Amino acid sequence: MGDLTRRAWLGGLSATGLLTAMGPAQAAMGPNDKFDLVVKGGEVLDPSQSLRAKRDVGIRFGLIEALDLDIPETRAQRVLDASGKLVLPGLVDLHAHAYPYGSAIGIPADETVPFSGVTTVVSAGDAGANNLAALRRHIAAQTRTRMFAFVHIANHGLSGFPVAELHNIDHAQVEACAMVIAENPDFVIGVKVRMSENVIFKHGVEPLKRAIQACEMSGRPAKVMVHIGGVETAELMSRILDLLRPGDILTHCYSGAPNNTGQFTNIVQDGKLLPAALEAKRRGVVFDIGHGGGSFDFTVAEAAIAQGAPPDTISSDLHVFSGNTPGMPFLPWVMSKFLPLGFSLEQVVAMTTSVPARVIDRGAKLGTLQVGAPGDVSVMELVDGPVNFVDTRRNARSGTAHLKPVQTVNTGVVFGRPFQSPFAVR
Repeated sequence: MGDLTRRAWLGGLSATGLLTAMGPAQAAMGPNDKFDLVVKGGEVLDPSQSLRAKRDVGIRFGLIEALDLDIPETRAQRVLDASGKLVLPGLVDLHAHAYPYGSAIGIPADETVPFSGVTTVVSAGDAGANNLAALRRHIAAQTRTRMFAFVHIANHGLSGFPVAELHNIDHAQVEACAMVIAENPDFVIGVKVRMSENVIFKHGVEPLKRAIQACEMSGRPAKVMVHIGGVETAELMSRILDLLRPGDILTHCYSGAPNNTGQFTNIVQDGKLLPAALEAKRRGVVFDIGHGGGSFDFTVAEAAIAQGAPPDTISSDLHVFSGNTPGMPFLPWVMSKFLPLGFSLEQVVAMTTSVPARVIDRGAKLGTLQVGAPGDVSVMELVDGPVNFVDTRRNARSGTAHLKPVQTVNTGVVFGRPFQSPFAVR
């Protein structure tokens, strides 16, 4: 480049210059061009477009190229037969633990795809400022599932055993956390903080205050994801809710877990929704499920929903321990639990596609099958018939249908299940 340094060249490159440097822009399809993949014959259910109808999905160069009534098989390099199945936008799991080998509970995201249909996963505080770079470079960079992260306010991330990460409040380093948020705008959504008594000991709202401060210090519109469940006192639960800002996320929102002394101090107490919870909901705090192995109670959910606090997003909180619990928190199964609670299939799909995509500020491209979006597709079967659901406190509810993952497409590539399945690519 002569006297022009690489840094100066990159720093001064305009959008037009970047396109020129990368080569010609993608051309429109000609009459003889073929789609790389066509998902054919299924019923498309895409809440982002208010669409539920039979459509074929054409994918080219990793992007949705067409959404048509019929795309001839001769126009496709490969065909994924989705006849009789639901074709959804790729599921977005807002709360999971996807840092294997680097956190106490992380599980490889790609290995769960056959059971989840998830194409975008958000790591919920697995890493802190000290090890976020390792999560990004050694896990996310080698994972086909698209990944984003909430960085933990504790500098070493989530460490549940033998001592939780915030028993020592000195681990919550605001400046370091803020720097990581500022330096990773394409990866980090905001800050995770766990506020259960068994995590924060007797530190009150201080961990949450530091998480909010880190977001604000970063200079970005970063969000806080707050884990609740068995907080120290009922009064502290209301103080937590009062501190949350519009757009912040209350995860495990329907937890029924008790605190260290066996008291139930979550958003529903003695059958009544806390006024602070209703106010948080009204000002735009996102209520997220985060089912997990101990954080979803049907009785709390039913009371909160009836009293004005329905969920905004459905997430799994899937990790190495929760995946083996009776509640089975794989995302399609968690979605299915909300059908007998009175939510339509369209609402349940929206809470796992377009809504969480907006929450992580990627609503223009993720959680949708709009032309131009990444070619992410979750093919599901809606299985009719009696089914029994169990929450994390062994409460049971019956249903009449459940969602079953069939095949997953991520950026135009089928993966997660062998091609030899009955719904194989041909």
